[in-house]
Amino acid sequence: MSHFEAFVLALIQGLTEFLPISSSAHLILPSQVLGWDDQGLAFDVAVHVGTLAAVVLYFRKEVVALLSAWVASIFKRQHSAESKLAWMIALATIPACIFGLLMKDFIELYLRSAWVIACTTIIFGLLLWWVDKRATQQVNEYQTGWKQALFIGLAQAAAIIPGTSRSGATMTAALHLGFTREAAARFSFLMSIPIILLAGSYLTLKLVTSGAPIDVSGLGIGLAVSFVSAYACIHVFLKLVTRLGMLPFVIYRLLLGVGLFAFLLMQ
Repeated sequence: MSHFEAFVLALIQGLTEFLPISSSAHLILPSQVLGWDDQGLAFDVAVHVGTLAAVVLYFRKEVVALLSAWVASIFKRQHSAESKLAWMIALATIPACIFGLLMKDFIELYLRSAWVIACTTIIFGLLLWWVDKRATQQVNEYQTGWKQALFIGLAQAAAIIPGTSRSGATMTAALHLGFTREAAARFSFLMSIPIILLAGSYLTLKLVTSGAPIDVSGLGIGLAVSFVSAYACIHVFLKLVTRLGMLPFVIYRLLLGVGLFAFLLMQ
């Protein structure tokens, strides 16, 4: 993989990881359209570390408060709004872990195709539009109960299907439950921390046991570019989502899905 390819792929990963537009739909384009080779395990680890560092740094105050409150709730029996939110995020992470372990091989064999991604990009884009249009927007993330957390967690689990978009699915579920747009985005971003950490740890373990060669310069580019682009993406999205809503991302998803279909039909 050239340095240019590493830069482009890391930029795509950083920008699409937290927007409701599906990173898998975008990462398939360089290989399908341009014929680029798979980036490999080491690069996957690098961009996961980059995006994880970005979301942790952006929400550093919240992360420290949530972790402190969570520890206090366990060892000191001190309960607060922050400890409750931390427990709800942990609960919401469980469905994706179970679904990922049980369905990983099936998804890799049968669902990781451009046709599936084109379909899910359009279907879940329309679902996001429908839910956002009807959303009451009355709840913030600190009011999340265990039923709501599990529902959003199931949406995150469904997003393992390529083209669905993890952030898109979780924001759709949160909006359906009455979250404000900003609260839905914040809960989705905070939920991403444990799931990206677990996915990155799994990929790191695979990398260590595989003995695959490592391109240090390519990894450096992947880590740096994914970090900067993801950080900027989170900041801009939170500033704009309350004013613009989800419609611009819905339109983009529809155009992307149609474009993928057109490309596939021309092959």
